[in-house]
Amino acid sequence: MGVIRLLVLIISSVWLTCGSAQAEKRVALVIGNSAYKNVPQLPNPANDAALVGDMLRKAGFDFVEIKTDLTAIETRKALREFGGRARDAAVAVIYYAGHGIELDGTNYLIPTDARLETDTDVYDEAFPLDRVLVAVEPAKQLRLIILDACRDNPFANKMKRTLASRGIGRGLAKVEPTSPNTMVAYAAKAGSTASDGNAQNSPFAVALVERLPTPGLDLRKAFGFVRDDVLKTTGYQQEPYVYGSLGGEDVPLVPAKPVATGPQANPDAEIRRDYELALQLGTRDGWTAFLNRFPSGFYADLAKGQLNKISAEETRTAAAEKARQAEEEKARLVAERAKKTDQDKATATAKAAEDARLAAEKVKHVEEAKAAAAEQRRKEIEAAVAKTLADRQATQNKGDAEQKIAALPSPARSPELAQSPQELTQAVQSELRRVGCLANVENGEWGAKSQRSLMLFNKYAGTKLNTSLASSDALDAIKGRSGRVCPLVCDHGFRADGDTCVKIACRVGYHVNDDNECEKVQERRPVAARKNASKRDAERQSTEATPTKPEVKSTGQIYCNNSGCRPVRPGCRLVESGQITANSTTAGKTIEVCN
Repeated sequence: MGVIRLLVLIISSVWLTCGSAQAEKRVALVIGNSAYKNVPQLPNPANDAALVGDMLRKAGFDFVEIKTDLTAIETRKALREFGGRARDAAVAVIYYAGHGIELDGTNYLIPTDARLETDTDVYDEAFPLDRVLVAVEPAKQLRLIILDACRDNPFANKMKRTLASRGIGRGLAKVEPTSPNTMVAYAAKAGSTASDGNAQNSPFAVALVERLPTPGLDLRKAFGFVRDDVLKTTGYQQEPYVYGSLGGEDVPLVPAKPVATGPQANPDAEIRRDYELALQLGTRDGWTAFLNRFPSGFYADLAKGQLNKISAEETRTAAAEKARQAEEEKARLVAERAKKTDQDKATATAKAAEDARLAAEKVKHVEEAKAAAAEQRRKEIEAAVAKTLADRQATQNKGDAEQKIAALPSPARSPELAQSPQELTQAVQSELRRVGCLANVENGEWGAKSQRSLMLFNKYAGTKLNTSLASSDALDAIKGRSGRVCPLVCDHGFRADGDTCVKIACRVGYHVNDDNECEKVQERRPVAARKNASKRDAERQSTEATPTKPEVKSTGQIYCNNSGCRPVRPGCRLVESGQITANSTTAGKTIEVCN
């Protein structure tokens, strides 16, 4: 009887073990369609399928099947076989990269041999998204479909419409899965298109491989990180989106690694969990609620930074709306042929609104940079704290727990981030030089020049940092500035152009004056003319100064006057022409007159 009981216990144990293993089974189907036969080929889907499939294998999936360039028959067979594998699995994932189309609100995946000459061909040659949902439906815990199929569809422009009211949308349409614990992730929000990027893989596939395999990371948060990565990579042109819902428990794609139990839990674990929930929500109400519960501390400072980021975005939105209204008012005045003064006023208002919008944009970018830097510091500190806790556990196993617990750093600052005074001084000097407040090369000594540079930064940045020494607060404040803060000062004859001094070039006939502006050259009288004038003045003065020779009376033989002397014949005399009648031919001469 005891033997029978032992056999029953062994069989029950084996059955429970097998059932548990089956419950945790994870399977995946990865499809990448690049070589389309009737439209231009896509470069990246096959590469993206290989990248995602390799990620899932490394993540420990029990079954991963990668299929590329499937025809309609091959697609139908692959979905049918995968549906059978999903029946005894806990997690089922399908990733599809290729062309997709939305017709009358329904999404379809297009095989490589499709000929969509008319809109009704879609019903026969493409696969509705509902068919893919059916393939993952048997999974017990999680059903995940990832669609990188929101590209510009070449079929849509060539199709003939059989019914004018039948709509063909841009990108894919919204979807609401009816099965519980089902998520559908799009590479781009419904109604928009995704980019293949300029590299071997699409930005969406790269972000998926980076974020999804993180052990213990909830899928909702993982796809939130994917969204942020794709937005930054595409210049905020492409926004991934997730549809469906999960329960209250965390649902990671890769289970968390088991952690050895320590003597005590992280005291900030609850605060960190609430912070991450508020970060995922990303609204003013969420951050306000977090600060009401945790008004101070490291995570409270991070939450305040996130609130500043939201405020900057709201200010930018308000400024943009005001600018739009000002432009509309300006257009209305022009259309109604308003008076010139009204038009000028509307133009000035529009310009002021645009300047305010640009300023708000700048503030928003600054706050985003601050929030990103703070978030990065939070991650580094949390990693350092986690590493320290693991070291403490190892040391405790060796019998030295109390010494390691006393050496644990404060959560507010990790020892890995500590800097020597000289390194901190060099870092502050380097940042002051970057924002244009320090011209000399940093040497690690905090002298009078460095103090004046930090005073200039306080003046133009509106801060009140202590200038007597280099501090981590000063380093963080300067790093938060993305561009030049202190104005650029140039020598005479040069002007500031961005972050460099450019020589001022004046056109012909102009020169740079003392005010550093182009001024017309004044004309001067020729030197030769002045010399001739001076010569004539000297001759005139010399003539006036020379005394006139007295006239010498004639002796009868010689006649002398101012012009000189000449002989005269006896019985004759010389007279001036003025003594002769006006009709004399000798007018203007001295003539000889005889009796």
